[in-house]
Amino acid sequence: MKNCFFLGVLVLGFCFYSCKEEHHIGAVSTADHKKAALTLLEKMSIDEKISQLGYKSPALPQHQLLEYNWWNEALHGVARNGQATIFPQAIALAASFDPELLEEVASVISTEARAKYNINRKSGALGMYQGLTFWSPNINIFRDPRWGRGQETYGEDPFLTGAMGAAFVRGMQGNDPEYLKTAACAKHFAVHSGPEATRHIFDAIVDEKDLRETYLYAFKKLSDEKVEAMMCAYNRVNGTPCCTNDLLLNQILRQEWKFDGHLVTDCGALYNLFQSHKTAVDAAEATAQAIKAGISIDCADVMQKYAKEALDRGLITEEDIDKVLLKSLITRSKLGIDGGHSPYDQYGPDSISNDYHSGLAHKMAVESTVLLHNEKNLLPLKAGDRKAYMILGPNATSADALMGNYHGVNGKLVNFMEGITQVLGNDARIEYDMGCDFKDTTHFGGIWAAGNADISLVFLGLTPLCEGENGDAFLSDNGADKLNLSIPTAHKIFLRKLREGTKTPIVLVLTSGSPLDIKELKPYADAILLAWYPGQEGGRAVADILFGKENPGGRLPLTFYDKFSDLPDYTSYSMAGRTYRYFEGKVQYPFGYGLSYTKFEYKWLEKPEIKNEVIDLSVKIKNVGDFTGKEVIQVYLSYPQEERMPLKELKAFKKSKLLAPGDDVVVTFSVPLEELKKWDIKEKKWKLYKGKYAIKVGANAEDSRLISEFTL
Repeated sequence: MKNCFFLGVLVLGFCFYSCKEEHHIGAVSTADHKKAALTLLEKMSIDEKISQLGYKSPALPQHQLLEYNWWNEALHGVARNGQATIFPQAIALAASFDPELLEEVASVISTEARAKYNINRKSGALGMYQGLTFWSPNINIFRDPRWGRGQETYGEDPFLTGAMGAAFVRGMQGNDPEYLKTAACAKHFAVHSGPEATRHIFDAIVDEKDLRETYLYAFKKLSDEKVEAMMCAYNRVNGTPCCTNDLLLNQILRQEWKFDGHLVTDCGALYNLFQSHKTAVDAAEATAQAIKAGISIDCADVMQKYAKEALDRGLITEEDIDKVLLKSLITRSKLGIDGGHSPYDQYGPDSISNDYHSGLAHKMAVESTVLLHNEKNLLPLKAGDRKAYMILGPNATSADALMGNYHGVNGKLVNFMEGITQVLGNDARIEYDMGCDFKDTTHFGGIWAAGNADISLVFLGLTPLCEGENGDAFLSDNGADKLNLSIPTAHKIFLRKLREGTKTPIVLVLTSGSPLDIKELKPYADAILLAWYPGQEGGRAVADILFGKENPGGRLPLTFYDKFSDLPDYTSYSMAGRTYRYFEGKVQYPFGYGLSYTKFEYKWLEKPEIKNEVIDLSVKIKNVGDFTGKEVIQVYLSYPQEERMPLKELKAFKKSKLLAPGDDVVVTFSVPLEELKKWDIKEKKWKLYKGKYAIKVGANAEDSRLISEFTL
């Protein structure tokens, strides 16, 4: 068996992880890598340089450059490259509200990525999805629940997105001072969240206050985290394409933030410049504009095909090409792609989809599942209390409902029916019926059988075929976006018919990557769980939650609205009236919401006090219920009465350790005053406003258990 990286001891000859991997301790030093890249540039001809400007970079043996394909994905596991651990979808990862756990997940993803790369390299497999440069995470703000790709994000809140995105980058890029484990890429820079159908022609209009406070916040956090790459989006922002936007790419990203990584286009984005945006007259001019904007890698072939013409026409110089190529050559050097030895060369087959990784996928699925409704404390169930169970719904056995989009594959998928059957074993009678499909609103099954069971466990909702990326979600009626908050009509009617046909309890488990209308389902279900797209261990994790082995640990990273008509037009990128930060209407469930099987008591230990430009506070959390569980303590800030201030904003959060009934824990928070600054649109700078502030501590955005005011 090949070596693998592990902590702890070798047990019975198996080389699996015994605890989580080491945490990131600092960015990779670029000095030696830059020196090597500069030396290489001096030796390359102009044609050789141009050949390296696309995602398919050919080998240059005379310079010891191997063939390399930059295109790769790792949203919630190594994607589209064979066997890999499938973790819960990104929106579910955010629902865990646990950056430390996400960092551990990302570290496992990068371990599997390195192992697969080592195997592929030896066999000469150097194609798409087989490299070390991953175009993840997606840290766009899920500003509107209609967006199909919102499932790929960490939700609607800039602070949560920044914290979770930074954790993902740390896990992906590793902690070695000389080499990157893999290269992460923050996307899509910037102001990009639908509509999907018009993404190649859309112009997002946004003022600088919303731009800075909402759409760029998380990108700044990941730039500070030294993310290796950023991907520019398809659309325009205020009239200028993202991939040639001087304000975004030059003034803010390079000059202000000092971002020093490489830039890559979204795939085919440069074609938009002369085909749809019409900001370039032809491909050569588009190439020149992109290179001048600092694009190193074209996820297409425009730059490779037309850079020479742009050079001959005097639109760019060789020095312009050198400047962008240097960035990608440095990345290659940091990854050790073209020779030498990296500390990650030892990863092998035993580092892919092993038992530890599966266990971590199970843990994350538990920690991200959200309990929305639990009438008369029906859940958790006790395995011995009922003798006959009916499992219903098309998602009970659906692989798509587990995997989400941008996923890998493996032979360890545990669907919901399998998970429940494994938990109950031979001590109960279990039946399964699909019940309905996604289209037929007339014919249904399993209702008579449910009447003969003691309880029905029903699995309905969306799959990535109903919502997702344009071209992928082919069951969507709106170009991969959503037309409403409902689950499929066939599912709703089936659930109603089931309620009419049986008097026994109904537990509804929903899959989705976005907010749903829960109020229309509540009359027909006694308990409702939101499992998201929970990954390969989703079936086992949900079964463990249903039968009380685990306590659901997820909280909503999104607001669940009543209806789309309560929101501004989908094409509006103004934040007014959007997300918990600015929405003043009634909601079904607030941001941060999630029930537990137990209850927690909050008490001040130290009220907020400003020391050395930091607000320090600490609270005591006590489990006053009857079930072991964790609490997600959330700290919100409200601002002085100034124009366009948010209603409230998340400024700190912490998931407690596992607390048994009667146990307590002290949780301490430190909020830098820098986090209180807001963008002054007139003076064009960050400003700390004077006036009365309030710190609100609770279990969601509308739950203020503890309140303390202060004045600046």
